[in-house]
Amino acid sequence: MSSFGRMFRISTFGESHCRSVGVVVDGVPPRMALSADDIQVQLDRRRPGGNKLGTERNEADQVQVLSGIENGLTLGTPIGLMVNNKDQRPGDYGSMSQVPRPSHADYTYQMKYGIHASSGGGRSSARETIGRVAAGAIAEKYLLEQYGIEIVAWVSSVGDYDTDNVDMDTISRAEVDANDIRCPDVEAAEKMTAEIVAARAAKDSVGGVVSCVCRNLPAGLGEPVFDRLEAMLAHAMLSLPATKGFEIGSGFSGARMRGSVHNDPFVKKGERLGTTTNFSGGVQGGISNGEPVYFRVAFKPPATIGQAQKTVDFDGNDVELAAKGRHDPCVVPRAIPIVETMTALVLADLVMLQKMRE
Repeated sequence: MSSFGRMFRISTFGESHCRSVGVVVDGVPPRMALSADDIQVQLDRRRPGGNKLGTERNEADQVQVLSGIENGLTLGTPIGLMVNNKDQRPGDYGSMSQVPRPSHADYTYQMKYGIHASSGGGRSSARETIGRVAAGAIAEKYLLEQYGIEIVAWVSSVGDYDTDNVDMDTISRAEVDANDIRCPDVEAAEKMTAEIVAARAAKDSVGGVVSCVCRNLPAGLGEPVFDRLEAMLAHAMLSLPATKGFEIGSGFSGARMRGSVHNDPFVKKGERLGTTTNFSGGVQGGISNGEPVYFRVAFKPPATIGQAQKTVDFDGNDVELAAKGRHDPCVVPRAIPIVETMTALVLADLVMLQKMRE
């Protein structure tokens, strides 16, 4: 499926090397102030060609508003957004069209549809996420203006290097964007940067982890039992290219704790109840409890590497594949706005579902 959400619903379109990619966004409230500039901010953070740590493909990723906005206000009708692909090079993939690239989606798409995009990753490419980011930027604006909800993601791990030295109560996007690696811990950022540079020099790739915090959420978001808040976040994150893991709150480390330590006792915080600890990650019984929601997403090393690999073609003949094309040696720095905007899409949808009960 290429659609996500119920009340705040998006449908993305386009492949890696086609003429354009984009999204149709349905459910945006009318009379909301919105311009292309509001959307472009996150697209600029996601765009390729921004620094030495990413792909050499250089795309401006300028959004075009096709419908749903007039005189700076939303109409309440579907918003169509499109970004043209300008630096696509499908010819880079000509020699690879008959070889399913290791750990790519070439083989699985061929088995499912009987055909696959001959260049790039097609719909499995990260170019598809442009539509998500554009739509999610609208959701972010709605959440911030209506509820004061803030969403901030950062790189917390690359290869063997990680950091826990981040204050989730105060971390800002300005701090995250202060360096190319998008890790606010300067010492850890230097090691992570060196790891990516070394992987690129070796014609290899490396994975990492993105952490995210959502602040100022009201209690009550989440639709048990199947659409619990953490389940919807996991759905959103694991739908992203290259993701291999999701954990919320204490995550897997909580499995090694005693209940007497892991439980989050309640206390009075101003006019509401809160908790003294937050091992739950802001979610209990699938519903937000008013504490910050925080989670982590694991991204694998990008599948395309410059080293020659022994594999077979679609007919089973042995070949040696030296991949061409331009690719990120590590995806996590550019994944930051993608994680943030997908989170916004989940929260906007759940907020609207909750409003139906008022």
